[in-house]
Amino acid sequence: MQDLLFYLSERWLVAFTVDLARYLVGVSVTLLPLFVIFRAFSLSRLIQLRRPTREDLTREITHSIKTVAVYATVSLGTIAMIEQGWTQLYAEVQMYGSWYLIASIPLLLVLHDTYFYWMHRLMHDPLFFRRIHRLHHLSRTPSSWAAYSFSLGEAVVMTLFVPLTMLFIPVHPIALFVFLAIMIVRNAMGHSGVEFHPRFWVDSPLDLLTTVTHHDLHHQRFEGNYGLYFTWWDRLMSTELPEYKETFRKVTSRDQASPNTEVSS
Repeated sequence: MQDLLFYLSERWLVAFTVDLARYLVGVSVTLLPLFVIFRAFSLSRLIQLRRPTREDLTREITHSIKTVAVYATVSLGTIAMIEQGWTQLYAEVQMYGSWYLIASIPLLLVLHDTYFYWMHRLMHDPLFFRRIHRLHHLSRTPSSWAAYSFSLGEAVVMTLFVPLTMLFIPVHPIALFVFLAIMIVRNAMGHSGVEFHPRFWVDSPLDLLTTVTHHDLHHQRFEGNYGLYFTWWDRLMSTELPEYKETFRKVTSRDQASPNTEVSS
């Protein structure tokens, strides 16, 4: 029994360390360009006048670390599923070919966006909001550190996507690694509070992809704009906030010399 507990704790610690590193790297890769290298540009593109307080940042980081602990715990079950041969995780690229390996990455993103949209929208139902999702919305002016700032229930919902997906579609570890890297970086970007996308974005075919303003407005309004990577579910289900594009245009029309006076408060 002691050997089993040691074995599981060792695996848990590895999983925790890997996911914590992914969180820290993903957030750092976002914050370093925005607030160190291109600081003047970022300050001109702040979406809200208010900035996160030290209390906000402490809460976001603390709960994000707790979320990493939940992810590590769930990963023990995922590893057990893989070892039992219950998933479609495969190691040899030639089993499905390099084209499938490449195509499986956008496939994972599309599936994740669909999962995220409907789970996210469900968590805004009054029956679940206070119990599961309210903690994340304590970050009304979020920072990139809020990327994993979830309650226990929300952390479980968010992490179940990967094992559930592996039950039904073939996934190579490389595709999984790239998907998870994109997911955390995109999540950190969406909570950064800086609209770095070019001003033509919402008036071009790129409008298929969400912007920072898209998710920032969700944190301000507590409704609408439920998508993660793409805007199509919000538009199909009429949940996109009507002020989204106009707010985006106002924020991105400022230059670096302009005072930050047109942001949403």
